[in-house]
Amino acid sequence: MTQFRPCIDLHQGKVKQIVGGSLNDEGATENFISEYDAEHYARLYREHGLTGGHVIALGKGNKDEAMSALRAYPNGLQYGGGVKDTNAASYLNAGASHVIVTSYLFENGEFSWDRLDKIKRETGTDRLVLDLSCRRTADGWFIATDRWQTITSTQVNHDNLVELANHCDEFLIHAADVEGLQAGIDEDLVSLLGKASPVAVTYAGGARALQDLKRVHELSAGQVDLTIGSALDIFGGKGVTLDECILWNQSQA
Repeated sequence: MTQFRPCIDLHQGKVKQIVGGSLNDEGATENFISEYDAEHYARLYREHGLTGGHVIALGKGNKDEAMSALRAYPNGLQYGGGVKDTNAASYLNAGASHVIVTSYLFENGEFSWDRLDKIKRETGTDRLVLDLSCRRTADGWFIATDRWQTITSTQVNHDNLVELANHCDEFLIHAADVEGLQAGIDEDLVSLLGKASPVAVTYAGGARALQDLKRVHELSAGQVDLTIGSALDIFGGKGVTLDECILWNQSQA
């Protein structure tokens, strides 16, 4: 059954909601900058029993905030952002239930099975989430790395999802082209994920209302979970409230 999954996005040391496709070395287009720190949101999610959420560090200067969130909700949040074989264990030891990895797995735009094996030795498959966040092209969806600015040669399709599922516990997939725009989810991508992914998968990008949870449930036959960011009231949004998302999860349990 489709569940709402919470998030904490960190940029320049603050909890923010940004337009994903705008992220670069100079900054990003910001939808929201919170007056609260990451620990506040972690405690909020813990209080309401929201599981499977993620803390994503977008660029440098976010480690202290990320660690405080992980410590505030032990084994309740996944962590992603600069994860590689040499530091994965530190985030797990700090309290992350899983680590999320993308860019480390690519060398010169090509997927590295050697690097995947290295990080699996540190995490095991049961505590590893593969971030297959992608951009849409004329030929389909391709994984995007380096803050979603570099489109790799690895396509998000049935065969690759089935193969990669053997090496992780879950997938996290941001549709970078619609991330933060509140203009609607990528329905075609959600449908593909629901049909093809053999493991749990969380989709993020474009959600703007409670109705999107129902739509993701319909499109994926309940196989895909949804993260809602910029539209959520706790991030300054007006499309849906956290209380509504909590009630949705309870109704689907």
